[in-house]
Amino acid sequence: MKNVERAPSLVDGVIAELRQEIAQGVWQLGDKIPSETRLAEMLQVSRLSVREAVRVLVHAGLLTTRQGHGTFVTATDEAQVALRRRLDEAGATDVMDVRRGLDLVAARLAATRRTDEDLERLREALDRRAAASGKADVEAFADADVDFHLRIAEAAHNSVLQDLYQGMSDALRDSIKVDQCMEHTIARNDTSHEELYEAVRHGDPTTATAVVLTILDQQERDDRD
Repeated sequence: MKNVERAPSLVDGVIAELRQEIAQGVWQLGDKIPSETRLAEMLQVSRLSVREAVRVLVHAGLLTTRQGHGTFVTATDEAQVALRRRLDEAGATDVMDVRRGLDLVAARLAATRRTDEDLERLREALDRRAAASGKADVEAFADADVDFHLRIAEAAHNSVLQDLYQGMSDALRDSIKVDQCMEHTIARNDTSHEELYEAVRHGDPTTATAVVLTILDQQERDDRD
């Protein structure tokens, strides 16, 4: 870190430095950042300036303070934080409408742009999903299901689409658990996610988007039941 003492605003300078550490991955998601005293020494500013900068980043959603434990990184992108907050406020129908649009675009592009590495990552997520289903592990199933859909978005190789889908991941994970998706998958012996994988693997965007519609239509029916 560079000395920010000569910056026009010490607090703004500290905020910029802390944001940069997070953005560059020096402090990753879940990491505990250095103590207030240590940061003041590193940046050669007062502890008061550090405290105010941390308060701003806590409000922005990048950091969280746990009493007696320290301050931790909870997000790396303020735009994603804002999107998650908006999704938390939105109705279920509105969220599903947005997801429908994103999933259709992601599947179509993934089927035409996926690489062998993308397929390996999709296969790994599907295998974890199947294993979690076999163990009736709801948490692991939700994580694997979200990972699969995120990797479809990644296989589209569109950074904006990927960021938008990443921002929806928490809402998607919650809906999978609340809507009992694992239980429905087991009861119906649902193979739609495998079918989506195969469509992407074979470079078939028409089938990929058709399968996505089947998945989302079924989820909407489950929500109404």
